[in-house]
Formats: sequence, structure tokens, C-alpha cells
Amino acid sequence: MALTLGACATSGDYPSLAQRPAERVEGTFTPEEAAPVAPAPITPTADLAARLAENARQAEAAHREFVSAVPSTERLASGAGATGTDSWAAAQVALANLDSIRSRVAVNLADLDSLWVDSTIEPGPREAIGSVRSTVEALVAEEDAVLARLRGRL
Repeated sequence: MALTLGACATSGDYPSLAQRPAERVEGTFTPEEAAPVAPAPITPTADLAARLAENARQAEAAHREFVSAVPSTERLASGAGATGTDSWAAAQVALANLDSIRSRVAVNLADLDSLWVDSTIEPGPREAIGSVRSTVEALVAEEDAVLARLRGRL
């Protein structure tokens, strides 16, 4: 039997194992570019819309209070005497009051930041949150600038 197998293996009737022209890779394959699809905006639920509106209302109310307290604080800061005097202490108290009001606006911003982060982790109404968040963030930035200016006077 070994003799017959050996004879089959040596006959020249088998095709070559060399690469055939159809097996050669030619050209390039370029995938079609898919147009990016923007996700449809997610509308906020009624509860979230009410929460956003309340956040904006509270921040704007505190900001109005801040703005109305600025002129008296400016007067006290301008008239402040040397460190430790009564006029300096009165200016410091007025400045602390402004800081306290600013913190109420910042609390609203923190709540909005939390909602914003949640909406980036899981699909959420980012546009609605981002719009209110930007408004409150601008209020905080404005208040920070006023506080920095007044602190510079003291």
C-alpha cells in the first residue's frame, strides 16, 4: 500500500499551489463615508421643565437682590477707612451680604450643572438644560466681577 500512495504523490496531474490571478488583491476598498446624524433633541419632561423654570426664577430673583444691594455696598466700600475701623467693618459686612446672595445664585448653578452632567451621561434634554445653565452661569460671572472689583477697593 505504501507503494501506491507514493506513486500518487509524485504524479504531475495536480494543480500548482501558486497564487492564481483571481486570488491577487488589486485596487483599494474605500468605505462610504456615512453622514453624521445629529441626534434629535430630547424635549424635557414636564417635571424637568418646571424644575428648570424654578431654577431660573430663583437665580434671577437672587440676582435682582444682588444688583439692588450693590450701590450701598459700593458706597460703604468707597468710604471704608483703615482696616479695623467701623467704616471698614461695615463695608466688610455689606460685602459678605453680597457674597451670601451670590451663593444663592451659585446653588442654582450647581443644580443645573448636576442636571447637565446627567444629560451628558445618559441621553437627556441637553439643549433645554444648557440654555438655562448658560443664563445662570452668566449671572454668577457678573456677580463675581462685581465682588472682585469691590474687594479690590478694600
